[in-house]
Amino acid sequence: MFTCLAPCKINLSLRIVGKRLDGYHELQTLMAPLALADTLTFEKNENGGLAFYCDHEEIPHDESNLAVKAVRIMERELGRPLAWTLTLEKRIPFGAGLGGGSSDAASVLLALNELEHAGLSQSRLLELAAELGSDVGFFIMRSVCNCSGRGEIVQLADGPAQRFVSPVLLLKPRFGVSTPEAYQHWAQSRRLPGISYEPVTWNRIEFVNDLERPVFEKFIFLAEVKMWLMQQPGVHVAMMSGSGSTMFALIDTIDRGQEIAQQALQELDPTLWTWCGMGGCL
Repeated sequence: MFTCLAPCKINLSLRIVGKRLDGYHELQTLMAPLALADTLTFEKNENGGLAFYCDHEEIPHDESNLAVKAVRIMERELGRPLAWTLTLEKRIPFGAGLGGGSSDAASVLLALNELEHAGLSQSRLLELAAELGSDVGFFIMRSVCNCSGRGEIVQLADGPAQRFVSPVLLLKPRFGVSTPEAYQHWAQSRRLPGISYEPVTWNRIEFVNDLERPVFEKFIFLAEVKMWLMQQPGVHVAMMSGSGSTMFALIDTIDRGQEIAQQALQELDPTLWTWCGMGGCL
């Protein structure tokens, strides 16, 4: 049996710099991993082939699951079927802008590269990751990275971002956000009055998310959560991660984050999903 963790991410910055000929948007984004992670367990399948199980009913259990797609890509790469029972324990919420599915896929590539003694280089794993999705390559690196293109061009961060580490508070409402819809409405979206969209600099890192504009326009509650977080003592930065619907805050301490989480449940929404832990170069 082999077990590995698939960490989630937050976008410390996300800039949309244009529209590509392939229909995607050209991005410049800085992403950091968090200690919050899904768990993947691999056991040899004596019956042959892939058997896939997940403890979350709303996650697809068929060939559309990114973890399953990652297995299929490795089978293609190695030229043979792979006989594994793969069990996925979900802890990262979906539709949250935290990259859970992408991280699961990257973890499958990394694990099978080791378990099957494939010997694939990091650069080849990044090429395979790009086939699976825009964020998958970031999770191959497992560190703070600058990502460009549609997100698939990944470079380790340098300067202050390379050393980023902070307690992080996550708040997510019950609803999720469609990533394609957020990008589709970016160009024509407008700012809501009284909401801060401006970049914030903390520890010499600039924090900004261009997708807040279209997402906040549709989901005003997320804008309200951001402004509420910015008013809390001990919060240095408050922002949406990726296309949402998770809002994050960088805070003084984990204890302070847990206090703010309890306060959010009382003052904002008692059904919020909350998490507090470390983020950055783990």
